Amino acid sequence: MEQGRPGRRTFPPQPLTPAEVSALIGACSRRYPTGIRNRAMLWFAYRSGLRVSEFLALRPADLDFTDHSARVLHGKGNRATVRYWHPTADDALLRWLDERRRLGLTRPGTPVFCTLAGGPVRADYVRNMLRRLAGRAGVEKRVHPHGFRHTYAVELRQAGTDIAVISRLLGHSSIAVTSRYLDHLTNDTAGKALMATVLPSLDGNGSSRKPGPASQASRIKEGP
Repeated sequence: MEQGRPGRRTFPPQPLTPAEVSALIGACSRRYPTGIRNRAMLWFAYRSGLRVSEFLALRPADLDFTDHSARVLHGKGNRATVRYWHPTADDALLRWLDERRRLGLTRPGTPVFCTLAGGPVRADYVRNMLRRLAGRAGVEKRVHPHGFRHTYAVELRQAGTDIAVISRLLGHSSIAVTSRYLDHLTNDTAGKALMATVLPSLDGNGSSRKPGPASQASRIKEGP
């Protein structure tokens, strides 16, 4: 479930499909500074699995493009840790960093994902932005920042990544936590397996039978 704030309702997790992520990112402007920033923010969330509080707190000095590591100073439980992002987020991220410099948003301590005045972007802004983008992109799921973390975990698992590696990438305290996390996220796998399974058919008397040419011919003779 989404990590809720105190007093807020939580919902079952709904990982996004690649097409849905593409539609959300595509709904951001490529021309205006806020759109360039928001594209970079969504790409980074999608390809790093960082929590919204973690990626909003990043400073440029925390990013190392050599090994694609991000220094998270205040992770869950206020722990400092090093996390990683996938290079497929680089183009959008570098475009925003260039735009950020062009706008003069280079004062020490300014967050990577800052406002056009150089202030911090709030988590509520990201939540509201995603709701707007979902409506614009025609994504009917409930879209929220943690959904990108869910999607990152599911895609890693589907790609065959070892659960111990996923645990480190997500910044979980143990593999057991990751195992429970993925169990929630991939619950629909059982349903998909059921839909793909061929089970015995039953005739009108409740007897099992296997459909074949003879039974098909019989239905044709009987008519509608």
